[in-house]
Amino acid sequence: MTDTPLDFGDPADLNRLRTEFRAWLAEHPLPERHLDEPVPVFLHRWHRLLYSGGWVGLDVPERYGGRGLTALHQVAISDELGVCQAPGVPRIGYLAHALLEFASEDQRLRMLPRMLAGDEVWCQGFSEPGAGSDLAGMSTFAERRDDHYMVRGQKLWTSYAQYSDLCLLLARTDREGSPHRSITAFALPLDRAGVTVRPLRAANGDDEFCELFLDDVRVEDSERVGSEGDGWPLAMTTVSYERNALDTGHLSKYGLLVERLRSTAQERADTLPDGLRSEIGQCRVDYEVLVAHARRRTAERLSGQLAGPESSIDKLLMTRAEQRLYETALKVLPEQLAEDGGEIFGEYLYSRAASVYGGTSQIQRNIIAKRVLHLPSSGRP
Repeated sequence: MTDTPLDFGDPADLNRLRTEFRAWLAEHPLPERHLDEPVPVFLHRWHRLLYSGGWVGLDVPERYGGRGLTALHQVAISDELGVCQAPGVPRIGYLAHALLEFASEDQRLRMLPRMLAGDEVWCQGFSEPGAGSDLAGMSTFAERRDDHYMVRGQKLWTSYAQYSDLCLLLARTDREGSPHRSITAFALPLDRAGVTVRPLRAANGDDEFCELFLDDVRVEDSERVGSEGDGWPLAMTTVSYERNALDTGHLSKYGLLVERLRSTAQERADTLPDGLRSEIGQCRVDYEVLVAHARRRTAERLSGQLAGPESSIDKLLMTRAEQRLYETALKVLPEQLAEDGGEIFGEYLYSRAASVYGGTSQIQRNIIAKRVLHLPSSGRP
């Protein structure tokens, strides 16, 4: 459990911030979810409550609605929320930092304060039916026409688009250019003519994911984020925040469960199979390795280093740690399977998708091989 300040040059006030946040949480507990209240509506209420206390956008400059602190301050808040098993800070940090890096000053001043406050809800339009993990293969096209673009295409797995006001959309703007240099980003209002949002009902009854159809949608030049061709580095900035387990609060949750398994193993030392104790040990190793990598990525960000393909390593490590942890937890705590499963069983089911969402494990390995290790592509006869 990462309940102590991180050990790479922590700001002197980090402990004070944690204490202040714990006191605030004691006075502002997680609100109850109303009967039949959709999850994103409930989480939006939580977003606004956190924002009212000044706990959203800590590492965003004050002129854009944040508090002008560091990434470590925001990580500390995510960590505290994970420790108390509360929903994390609204997952807009990855979009906010993409706008900070690539948007114009006018766009930052206009969009970021409303995003942080929850006045405008954003979603992310990256994946497509034929280009999910491999974003470079996307086919959605934005054709330039004088002072605007006309966009045609389809997006898939767009989380909670039906509850969103704007979409950070990626589209190709050059059919002949390099796949990685011909993608452009847009801030698309979802009430625009030609936009159709269709929720997808999952097997568990949830409708988190949506299809997004774009039929000759007009997008103004002023709604382009960055220059033409900036879409790929913008996407890499976005996913680097999505894949850091410190940003999301996952590390503290993993740490709590690892400790629970360890203590359970001690209590059941006479009845627990040796092989299962070994699996718990491996979960601890996975956790510590993930902690080290997450801290490294955070340190790189603090030094001003731009996100790179190394985030694919973090995605693989996080997938392995999460899947093995919840699989082992069900062996150690089989009672979680009773009565349609407990909380751990639900987390186990969701963890199975970790190999797919945010980029499949196969694609991550290809990225590491090509862009980190610079290995040649294998030639087949």
